[in-house]
Amino acid sequence: MASVGEFLVTLLARYGVDTIFGIPGVHTAELYRGLTGSPIRHITPRHEQGAAFMADGYARASGKPGVCLLITGPGLTNALTAMGQAYADSIPMLVITAVNRLGELGSGSGYLHEVSDQRRISAPVTAFSHTITRADELPQVIARAFAVFAAARPRPVHIEIPLDLIMASADDLTLPESAPVVMPPVASEAGLALAASWLSDAKSPVILAGGGAVSASAGIRALAERLDAPVVMTINARGLLPPSHPLAVSVSPSFPAVRALIAGADCVLAIGTEMGPTDYDMYATGAMPKPRRLIRVDRDPEQAMRSFVADLTLTGDAALTADALAARVAAGAHDGAARAARTMRAGLAELESGTRRDIAILHTLRDALPEVLIVGDSTRQVYAGNLGFAANAPRSWFNAATGFGALGYGLPAAIGAALANPKRPVVCLAGDGGLQFTLAEMGAATEAGVRVIVFLLNNSGYSEIKQFMQGKSITPLGVDLFTPDFQAIARAFGWHAEMLADISGLPLAVQTAAARPGCSLIEWRD
Repeated sequence: MASVGEFLVTLLARYGVDTIFGIPGVHTAELYRGLTGSPIRHITPRHEQGAAFMADGYARASGKPGVCLLITGPGLTNALTAMGQAYADSIPMLVITAVNRLGELGSGSGYLHEVSDQRRISAPVTAFSHTITRADELPQVIARAFAVFAAARPRPVHIEIPLDLIMASADDLTLPESAPVVMPPVASEAGLALAASWLSDAKSPVILAGGGAVSASAGIRALAERLDAPVVMTINARGLLPPSHPLAVSVSPSFPAVRALIAGADCVLAIGTEMGPTDYDMYATGAMPKPRRLIRVDRDPEQAMRSFVADLTLTGDAALTADALAARVAAGAHDGAARAARTMRAGLAELESGTRRDIAILHTLRDALPEVLIVGDSTRQVYAGNLGFAANAPRSWFNAATGFGALGYGLPAAIGAALANPKRPVVCLAGDGGLQFTLAEMGAATEAGVRVIVFLLNNSGYSEIKQFMQGKSITPLGVDLFTPDFQAIARAFGWHAEMLADISGLPLAVQTAAARPGCSLIEWRD
């Protein structure tokens, strides 16, 4: 007799799941019976928050949903922070948990790991949360989850299965021969025609591209080149156009220079971006102009009504819409390269010298490893990079210093990214404070056999917060930390570790680390 737990694993494999992140427990043991001998690889983090951060990094790097398998109660609650980060950044994540037996749910009797209502806990950070009450619900609910990932705004989905159902017989359940095909939405022909007309008539068009457009690189490039329109890339969209492209604008739209570019446009196409304040108003000045003749492209029509209500909203997939518009617009010459170059120069000139130095270091790192995928925690180097780092390709720069803003993201997310892209060098940017949130995941990285390079900026505390407090005339408190011997800890986990004496040695250090097997820690005290 096959159990529902075994059936679930086979079902996930049908949907192309090849990696699951989880920590076994008595409430999920039956699910692990099905993992043995399956094509799905299991990765064991050291904390459930790490599991969900790994799933997040895996999803961002691969474009496939990250999948977690967690115990009842603390398994889910430990993962909620990471689910919040994924929810804020529209990352596909499937979180499957056990839950107490039917008849015990919400009883308050004190069963192991009992929570009165896991669905209510997870609701604010999920597209939906569902409790399986009959075994035959499982295929349909899994199909619903993957439909969200394929065709809606891709956010975490939580599915909980009562313990008695996990162990129940699956003999009456039928596996699909293959996963059902769900196509992403396509904007209407009338909407595409009107948008193409407005863009074709524009004299100074601008494209704003967000994280929802990471799969639309080819279409956006073709559209931008046909329109001769600068492309402003938000943090999660960096690399949609490479640094060498004359239409690429890789500085923050919060800068006055970029706002001036947008204000001077007679038609703005915003594609896959929520136009939220962490990208467009990070300094909370409220000065972001309402673009003239704004066209928004989003899978979620409700989201397109937030921040700036567009003159025209196209509900559809970013890649399909960009391709369709590129085929419909008239070619034009609108001084796009000159406008982009002026904006880049002026934007970088607005930065403090220290921030420009940090961005230059990141560009040195990028050039030393052209295929690098950089995953960041909330740390000074990342803050600088979010203002002006130019990534070589999409899905090559992402971090937690935006949206939900969770510390501890960098290392586990980098592990997930390395599992998704084992042939690419993966660098984690971390500070000493943030790294200590998830330091134990060094063990998970070693165990998984991945190759991750941690570039650690150690300034013995939460330096950015300390400076913020001082700037507000608040006596710094709780920001000067005891920091351990990271070199010794890394070596104890089987990592190579070194202290970088001078930043000029970074290119050789990362190239050497990328060439050796296993993980490396490169520590720098600035």
